[in-house]
Amino acid sequence: GIGMGMTAPVSITAFPAEDGSLQQKVKVSLRLPSQFQANPPCPSDESIKIEERQGMTIYSTQFGGYAKEEDYVNYAAKLKSALGNEAAYRKDFYFCNGYDPPMKPYGRRNEVWFVKE
Repeated sequence: GIGMGMTAPVSITAFPAEDGSLQQKVKVSLRLPSQFQANPPCPSDESIKIEERQGMTIYSTQFGGYAKEEDYVNYAAKLKSALGNEAAYRKDFYFCNGYDPPMKPYGRRNEVWFVKE
């Protein structure tokens, strides 16, 4: 029953298939505002879970525009190519992040994150 407004980034955990496309399972994560983090409200919808994301080191790339699944897949492939074989990172998932409200037409920010192992 508490209105918290939208927070950024909206983070989608993507699970790549062998060919680089995304599997049909996704996990959407929203950041709780600072004032609710110590004592988060209990969700009334059973499909919503409160999780604590531990600190992590990431490899990231940023791009603009209205991001679609194809954009995230393409930028993930570019990031993978840029990292080459030297960087150790999780291959079983990556994060697709959007920072802007849907009505913002210009200067949009999107990122792909690979989690360093």
